[in-house]
Amino acid sequence: PVAVNKEEQKQLLRHHPDQPRNPKVLRIAIIGAPNAGKSTLSNQLLGRKVFPVSKKVHTTRCKALGVVTYEDTQLVILDTPGLTNPFKAKRHKLDKAMLTDPWDSMKHADLVLVLVDVSDHWTRNSLSKEVLKCLSQFPQIPSVLVLNKVDLLKKKFILLELVNDLTEGIVNGKKLEARSGFKQNSDSSAKSPEAQGPKHYEPRDLKARRGWPCFQEIFMLAALHGEEVDTLKQYLLMQAKPGPWEFHSRVLTSQSPQEICDNIIREKILEYLPLEVPYGVTQVTEMWEEGPSGELLIVQNLLVPRKSHMTMLIGRGGKVISRIAQEAGQDLMNAFLCDVRLKLKVDLKT
Repeated sequence: PVAVNKEEQKQLLRHHPDQPRNPKVLRIAIIGAPNAGKSTLSNQLLGRKVFPVSKKVHTTRCKALGVVTYEDTQLVILDTPGLTNPFKAKRHKLDKAMLTDPWDSMKHADLVLVLVDVSDHWTRNSLSKEVLKCLSQFPQIPSVLVLNKVDLLKKKFILLELVNDLTEGIVNGKKLEARSGFKQNSDSSAKSPEAQGPKHYEPRDLKARRGWPCFQEIFMLAALHGEEVDTLKQYLLMQAKPGPWEFHSRVLTSQSPQEICDNIIREKILEYLPLEVPYGVTQVTEMWEEGPSGELLIVQNLLVPRKSHMTMLIGRGGKVISRIAQEAGQDLMNAFLCDVRLKLKVDLKT
């Protein structure tokens, strides 16, 4: 379970990592569009539900969305919000961290997973300019293309077209073999200029690009159902490099209990309300106490800027806010492995 007490979590994070004889580590950044399935894939890789941070937290160490330890290897999934652009951020009043945090996470990453939702026919044929910019700023960091939600594609031959577009026909420095679709042509010694390896691309070069010719591997999976996730997980474990662990093996996340609570509640608000509403909500925790039987008592006030938002958040007869509290409370019990009594209030910002 995640620590319920803030000081207990701090103590756990301060613990000197327990090092096996030959420790290995891999820090992973997952980038992509906000709805590509980053949280779902992270859940599957870590074997438990994770809670993306909704605001920027200043820290001297990388912010770990989740940590999982396999014998002598530690996989650290860095907290990276779904990439968006300044126009969308301003339009929907998104947190500035949605634009800045990816860069901070990339600086700590050993490997980048670029996640693409192949069921979204509006965006699947090209990488967003934000993703391409991110990759071009850190060409020295190995990157892998992950095509998600392949189970939703009725016409599987589309995958061949997508792979060719998103990689510009080059994977691991070799041209893709057209006959087999995804198999690399190991007999070809002739390489295009892009196949010589990663380089820095100027912003003007990115405008004409649809894909990235420096991916090392391609994975196709359905994260929601866990299909082929184990294949990706085994690959990640093989990519881990010798090095000391940053976190003790008992650490599951570097987030505080209050951050986890805030993010669980915000996740539910995002699920049930229009996009412009959740990002105007300010969360104020009024109570965080352990009850006499070990249960966790939480009271949080949700402050909104408009009466119309207040009406939507409460719902007819209080149904919406009750459902949010019920589902968030269950997620909190799963995270902390104890009984949780969550009460949510809604007020206007003053």
